[in-house]
Amino acid sequence: MEQMNRIISRIDGYVWGVPLIALIMACGILLSVRLGFLQIRRLGTALKYMVKNEEGGTGEVSSFAALCTALSATVGTGNIVGVATAIAAGGPGALFWMELAAFFGMATKYAEGLLAVKYRVRDEGGNILGGPFYYIENGLGRKWKWLGKLFALFGLLAGIMGIGTVTQINGITSAANTFFDPQKSRTFLLFGTEYTWTTAIAGAVITLLSALIIIGGIKRIAAVSEIVVPVMIAAYAGCCLIIIFTHISEIPSAVSAILSGAFSMKAAAGGAAGTVMIYAMKSGVARGIFSNEAGLGSAPIAAAAAKTGEPVRQGLVTMTGTFIDTIIVCTMTGLAIIMSGSHGTAELKGVMITMDAFAYGLPFSERISSFILMASLAVFAFTTILGWNYYSERCLSYLTGGSLKAAAVYRWVYILAVFIGPYLTVEAVWNLADIFNGLMALPNIIAIILLSGVVSAETKDYLARLKAGKIKE
Repeated sequence: MEQMNRIISRIDGYVWGVPLIALIMACGILLSVRLGFLQIRRLGTALKYMVKNEEGGTGEVSSFAALCTALSATVGTGNIVGVATAIAAGGPGALFWMELAAFFGMATKYAEGLLAVKYRVRDEGGNILGGPFYYIENGLGRKWKWLGKLFALFGLLAGIMGIGTVTQINGITSAANTFFDPQKSRTFLLFGTEYTWTTAIAGAVITLLSALIIIGGIKRIAAVSEIVVPVMIAAYAGCCLIIIFTHISEIPSAVSAILSGAFSMKAAAGGAAGTVMIYAMKSGVARGIFSNEAGLGSAPIAAAAAKTGEPVRQGLVTMTGTFIDTIIVCTMTGLAIIMSGSHGTAELKGVMITMDAFAYGLPFSERISSFILMASLAVFAFTTILGWNYYSERCLSYLTGGSLKAAAVYRWVYILAVFIGPYLTVEAVWNLADIFNGLMALPNIIAIILLSGVVSAETKDYLARLKAGKIKE
C-alpha cells in the first residue's frame, strides 16, 4: 500500500507539474490580451451583474445562484489550508504569484462562463445542460466529441474519487476532532481500527444534511448555496479583517516580505535547488489555480444553468468567482498568516498554520479562535460536497446520454461515499482526486484556446450593443 501511495503521489506531481501550470497560465494571458484586459475594464460591471439578475433570461436558476453554486465548490479548504501550504513552501512571495495567477485566471473564468451559456442545450426533460463537454462538442464540432467525453470522465472520477466526498468529509471530521476531542479520549473500534465518537457523529450529521440537499438537485443546491455561501465568505473575511486591522502597523512589513520574496534571487533555504523566487512562483501559481479552479472546467457547469440570454453577461458574473475566491479570500488568509509569522514555525503544518494565525490575531481566547476556524473549515468543506455533486452528476449525464436512472443511482452512491469517507485513508484518495482534477483541465484549456476567437467576437458584439444603448446594463 505504501508503494502504491508513492506511485500515485508521483503521478500527481507529473500531472500538476510545470507544463500544465504553464498551459493554464498561458491561456489566461492569451485571453487577457485578446479581450483587452477585460478583467480590469469591466470588473465594476461584473460585480454589478453579480447581484442584479437579468430580466427575461432562460435557465434554471438566477445568475447569482449559479455563481454561488460555483463558489460553493471553489471556496473551500484551499482558501484555508491551500494558502497556508503555499506560503509555508514558497514563503510570503507565494501570495504575490497566487494573486497574479488569479488575475489572468479571471479572463479564463470569463471565457468559461461565456462559452457555457453560448453552447448549452436543453434535454427532453427541459433541463438546461452545459459545460466544457457541450462547448467542445457544439463549438469545435462533433469530431471533437471524444475530447468532451474525456473531460466528463475525468470530472466524474474527480468527484466520486474524493475531491467532493472523502477529502471534504475528512476535513470536517478532522477539524471537529481537533476542537472537541484532541486527545481522542472517546473512541470505538470499527473493523479493527479505532475512531472517535466525534468522527462518527460529525460524519453522520454531514451525510444527512448532504442527502437532504443533494436529492433535491440543482435547484435545491443553488437555493442553499445562495444563502450559505455569501454568509460564510462574509463571516470568514470579517475575521481576517479583524486580524488585519488590529495589527495594521504590521501591514507594511508584510507587504515588503511578499514583494521581496516574490522576486528574490537568493538561493532557497535548506539546500534546495533553485531560488526563493522559483519556489514562491511554483507554490503560489499552483495553489492559486487549485483554489480558484480557473481553467479546470468546473465552474462553467454551474454557469450554464443561469437564467440569462447573454453569454457575455454570465461570463462576467462567472469571472467574479475568481476575484472573490483568490483576490479577496485568499489574500486575507495570506496576510493574516504572514503578519502572524505562523508560516515560519517548522512544527506547524497545513490548517495548524492558519489556526495559529487566528489564535495570534483575533482578540478572543484561543478556544474561541479555534472554534471560528473549525466552523469555517467545516462549512467551506460542506458546500464543496454540494457543488461537486452537481459537477460530477452533470459529467455522468453527458456520458450516459442524460439517463435519469443513472443520475438517481449516482446521487445515492455519492452520499454513501460521504458517509464512509471519515473511515478511509485520505492521502491516496486525495492524490487520485487531484490527478483527475488536473486532467480535467487539459481538454478544457485546449477547447478555450481554440474557441478564443469566438469569445473575442461575442465580447466585442455585446460591448458594442451595450455602448449603443441596445442593452440595459
